[in-house]
Amino acid sequence: MTVKDILNRKGSTVYSVHPNETVYDAIKKMADLNIGALLVLDDGKVKGIISERDYRNKIILKGRTSASTPVKDIMVKQVFCVNSSDSINLCMQLMTEKKIRHLPVLNNGDLAGIISIGDVVKSVIDDQKVEIDSLRNYIAGSYPG
Repeated sequence: MTVKDILNRKGSTVYSVHPNETVYDAIKKMADLNIGALLVLDDGKVKGIISERDYRNKIILKGRTSASTPVKDIMVKQVFCVNSSDSINLCMQLMTEKKIRHLPVLNNGDLAGIISIGDVVKSVIDDQKVEIDSLRNYIAGSYPG
């Protein structure tokens, strides 16, 4: 299973925010969309990522104001990306090692989508279900009864 398989199922919609928008606007957008992170894009290029965790650690716990703080001041600038042909196993390894929950998908430098840890887990479960069903069907067909 590859990243492309996930994007084919979930779609390639990417929700984003500009680096100069306020953290408040970013958090409101996340709440409205019921998502945990937004890519930070400037002229279509990935500049960073902002998550609920960044809000908690860099605004709330630091006593800052989300309405006056720009996203660029708290976004994570080092964004790990994958491409459509990468395996789900590679994504799981990267997410685990880097302690991240979202991976933008870049193909030849162009943004093709984003996947989350939830997307990866769902794809693994779905893949295992297909394998289990196939084994059950094989076993049921092997034994005349």
